[in-house]
Amino acid sequence: MDFDNPLQKQLPWRWQEGDLTVTRSNAWSGPGCHEGCGVLIYTDKEGKMVKVEGDPENPFNQGRLCVRCLALPEVTYHPDRLLYPQKRVGERGEDKWERVSWEEAYDTIVTKFNAYKAEFGPQSVVFNQGTGRDVTWANGRLCYGFGSPNSSDFQSGMACYLPRLSSLYATTGSFLVADCSQHFPDRYDEPSWTRPECIVIWGCNPIISNADGFLGHWIVDCMKLGSKLIVIDPRLTWLAAKADIWLQIRPGTDAAMALAWLDVIINEKLYDEDFVEMWTLGFDELAGRVAEYPVEKMAEITWVPQEKIEAAARLYATSKPAAIQWGLAIDMTKESLPAGQAITALWSITGNVDIPGGMVTVALPYGADIWGGDWGYSHLSPEAKAVRIGLDKYPLLQWGLPLAQADEIVEAMLTDDPYPIKAIWLVGSNALACMGADPEKLMKALNRMEFVVNIDLFKTPTAVACADLLLPVLTYPEKNGLRAVWYHIGNINKAIEPVGEGKSDAQLAIELGHIFNPDLVPWETVEEYFDAVLEGTEMTFEEMRDAGAVLYTDFEYKKYEKGYERGDGELGFNTPSGRIELYSTAYERSGLDPLPYFEEPTESPFSTPEMYEEYPIVLTSGARHWASFHSEHRQIHRLRAMRPDPIVEIHPETAAKYGVGEGDWIWIENHRGRVQRKVQLTTILDPRVINADHGWWYPEKEPAAPSLYGMWDVNFNKLIPWDPGRSGFGANYKSLLCKIYKVNQGEEAQSWLP
Repeated sequence: MDFDNPLQKQLPWRWQEGDLTVTRSNAWSGPGCHEGCGVLIYTDKEGKMVKVEGDPENPFNQGRLCVRCLALPEVTYHPDRLLYPQKRVGERGEDKWERVSWEEAYDTIVTKFNAYKAEFGPQSVVFNQGTGRDVTWANGRLCYGFGSPNSSDFQSGMACYLPRLSSLYATTGSFLVADCSQHFPDRYDEPSWTRPECIVIWGCNPIISNADGFLGHWIVDCMKLGSKLIVIDPRLTWLAAKADIWLQIRPGTDAAMALAWLDVIINEKLYDEDFVEMWTLGFDELAGRVAEYPVEKMAEITWVPQEKIEAAARLYATSKPAAIQWGLAIDMTKESLPAGQAITALWSITGNVDIPGGMVTVALPYGADIWGGDWGYSHLSPEAKAVRIGLDKYPLLQWGLPLAQADEIVEAMLTDDPYPIKAIWLVGSNALACMGADPEKLMKALNRMEFVVNIDLFKTPTAVACADLLLPVLTYPEKNGLRAVWYHIGNINKAIEPVGEGKSDAQLAIELGHIFNPDLVPWETVEEYFDAVLEGTEMTFEEMRDAGAVLYTDFEYKKYEKGYERGDGELGFNTPSGRIELYSTAYERSGLDPLPYFEEPTESPFSTPEMYEEYPIVLTSGARHWASFHSEHRQIHRLRAMRPDPIVEIHPETAAKYGVGEGDWIWIENHRGRVQRKVQLTTILDPRVINADHGWWYPEKEPAAPSLYGMWDVNFNKLIPWDPGRSGFGANYKSLLCKIYKVNQGEEAQSWLP
């Protein structure tokens, strides 16, 4: 790597500040979120971590950190951390464990997995994970090295990021993100960059949490530079309060909103005719479909006044350039793919594709196969690929990441159809308390497994209920690693010695993968693997670490005009037609509607009016909070003190109607079950909608069944079915119906705080 470019800084990775040693690193591993912010880890003379600060030299976050990173020492040194391998000695759910050596743990895993492979085939072992950070490549590499095609998650419709990812790859051939200059080491000073005239925040709250390696502070930076803001969200978030236009959408109607915008833009001819003519396929067909969704009708469906929808569509379409930063709410509708397709059409027909300040196409930096890559899937035999669960039913799975379909995995676990599943490798996933719909069904499926390995930082309800073997992993200051998402590569540098006997996810993947398949996993150490990943940088892991570098690739706009999007070097996009497919030939070949459409959530005021009479409140969930990342951090004192109880936000008018008040504990109930929440009165919601926290459990409560850390009374997912969209992507996690009533005195949960 040539550091002659003064913008590609060469920095020390470790130095002294008085009595403290400072290690430069990246926070892209548990605990914490997707972002990968640059951090400075301070250790004392004894090598103990004493504090964490943001790295002002890292262009990604420029020194800014949230409280989750600041609380890192409390996580790493928490007395309840898993520190040693343990095997179950009682029945599942009894929480009885015995410490074992890594040698015994590995021998058990290898013996059992190979026995299942011999009798039932490698596909009988599923490699499952939760949040995708630096574990994603490790889980995939281990899965495909073993020979199984079944790497997956436990979320109905794989309804977190994957619907948008697959939709974009199918219709544009790439992934696109809002351009806030994050591709450049000099950021806002980069002369080729232009700030967006308008930014749309759709279905996310990026100030607190966001995927795509997108930092919400960039939105604020662009606003300070003059960008206008449109926010589409059922809640009046901080950004919505600062926006030029806030559209308070009914949960689950994002496709209707996007189609309404398209109706305005097409009818008023606010689209980019030249870009549409040259670089898109199916505009006339799209226009015909959009005519079926007039803005006045979509206003009724979305509960947003027509004039506000029209104003927002015009502001977006007439702003040059304009960008859309979207989030999980798009995935968490049953028909998420047509919703994503309609939103993609917005930036496509307005010509905001791969231009400064628009939506830019991205790729793995230097080809580093860490997060969004192949992970060895291409090395599987055709026979192995053919039995990937869900591929026969949902052919669109071939677009995007090479994963098995989660709902079909659970059905196979329960029924042995299409073949038996015997073992689960479960890493970084508290599935029962967080992502898994209908947790009773999921626990039944997991407990049909003959062998479950759970890898995590802490014991969770999922571990106690279902695991046979617990393996401890390391927090990011205890290990070496790489952070690579779209824009740049950075080191995760070991700053302290491991607290116990944990291993990194990479170490597990390399050591076990080397046993299962030394041809696909030939590396003896994680550093050797990282050297291979970094081949495109012409640096080894050690050389990159010693340079203290954050490596940025050269970035160009309008790559489709230069032959950079396609493998064959031809102009255009990496789709069958070479164009952005407003009419998707990939969808059509997969037996799906090739054009975007809106479909009501399975249960809603419009699709199930009789049910709406019994359950007259629209229920949404999943809003992010500073105090936790999904179900992580519940035992971290300073974070838990910020939000000690599971909250439901209710408008005062609604609370008065049902006789509940601030601080009351209530039941939220639908026809599947009920869960407890503590009332917080707020006017940020429509009175017809309530919003409940997700991912709750009580680490301070009894771990053994039936309690499972007090999970059942507060597990929001008891209200959610396994019910994916017709493509296999998307599920209604955020749009349900419910009723509410007070918890009887004495039944309410006790506050964690003294």
